[in-house]
Amino acid sequence: MSDNSALPTSDAPASGTPASGTATAPAARPGGAWALLVSELTVLFRRRRTWALLLALAAVPVLIAVAVRLSSREPTPGRGPPFLDQVTQNGLFVAVTGLIVSIPLFLPLTVGVVAGDTIAGEAGLGTLRYLLVAPAGRAWLLVVKYLGAAAFCLAATVTVVTAGVLAGLALFPVGPLTLLSGDTISLGESFLRALLIAGYVTVSLLGLSAIGLFFSTLTVVPVGAMAATIVLSVVAQVLDSLPQLDWLHPWLFSHYWLDFADLLRQPLDFSSFGANALLQGGYLLVFGALAYGRFLTKDILS
Repeated sequence: MSDNSALPTSDAPASGTPASGTATAPAARPGGAWALLVSELTVLFRRRRTWALLLALAAVPVLIAVAVRLSSREPTPGRGPPFLDQVTQNGLFVAVTGLIVSIPLFLPLTVGVVAGDTIAGEAGLGTLRYLLVAPAGRAWLLVVKYLGAAAFCLAATVTVVTAGVLAGLALFPVGPLTLLSGDTISLGESFLRALLIAGYVTVSLLGLSAIGLFFSTLTVVPVGAMAATIVLSVVAQVLDSLPQLDWLHPWLFSHYWLDFADLLRQPLDFSSFGANALLQGGYLLVFGALAYGRFLTKDILS
């Protein structure tokens, strides 16, 4: 990440240490900490890689919609992803089906790429020490990097939902939505339910983002942190599928990833949303603390 505001001044060397025993650190500038956050988000969403990842995610629901539309037979209930057989009756189910297909692999893959690159990417490019010259400090830099990864989680889920809704509107009839409880809601409320589901999935990915941030503090090779994050997400889902490990399932960060069915019932039930948020918050605290402990004592050489 290159940010001219974070470059060292003439009285502070590139390593961030004082030029002499009497030299002092650069004076804090008003709004400098928040400027670092704005800079991080700006750089993240200007990268071609970020847009390539988002476009790949958007392609998932679009391909599902096109495949169903061009198929010569109706989807069979019970075969394929959940809600696939409902797509031809209401195009809004394209968004839900797209999320279900994306959650096990595609969303963790893209989040792992972004989260694993947070610190290791800067170290690999040799820009990390320049960022640390800014008066915000290491703790705030970690927070900024995590907020950038969290912002990508939100952008990724909203991208899948938006692409699914647009594909459904273009290729299938769209109208009042029949929920799992048998109740029918208006089109406007259906869009709100889709946004709620996007929020649920975003929260589901926050724990994985914290894990990726921690791995990113352990290496200067971003590919290694990315791979470790993605592999761990796969391992967690495999463990969650084994009935012999029922006692472990509630502690796995992936356990509630697909439990947003309560948001498709009337009345709304936020119990699974709350349990998921509590679990992800626990992972955020644990791995955030580990990342802070590692980064605070890390010798920054690049």
